[in-house]
Amino acid sequence: MKDPTNPPSRKAPMVWALGAAIPWAILALGQVVWFVIGHSRWWLNALAAAATVVGAVVFVVVVPLWRFRVHRWDVSSEAVYTRSGWLVQERRIAPISRVQTVDTERGPLDRLFGLANVTVTTASSAGAVRIVALDVDVADRVVAQLTDMTAVGGEDAT
Repeated sequence: MKDPTNPPSRKAPMVWALGAAIPWAILALGQVVWFVIGHSRWWLNALAAAATVVGAVVFVVVVPLWRFRVHRWDVSSEAVYTRSGWLVQERRIAPISRVQTVDTERGPLDRLFGLANVTVTTASSAGAVRIVALDVDVADRVVAQLTDMTAVGGEDAT
């Protein structure tokens, strides 16, 4: 089994951190409002604030850096290889002969930072293989390469 070697874009941890920071900021704002209204004991507010800070640090700082260390991808003439996750890691291999569609996706933060995600749909019950947080030009090259390779086969992957 080939181990994928290509990392996501260097901008990926920042995008993942910002994506994680938004719900934590909303939670913190809600806690501030709750504290100002005075619906709880001070020690309960302090405990909730401490839990929020710990959660935010883990999901905004630690998880994006860990994901960047783990996420890898590769494309060869035989298959698409990915490794993803942060706590639970998953390795996927999608043979080129099984590729049905190749798509790109760009959310608001992805567009802001010039990133794209590539989804390779296969004739597999395990679902699509995703290559996440690529620079747009890299994603476009991967999509073109996969499209060319699957067109050469000329067989339906169903």
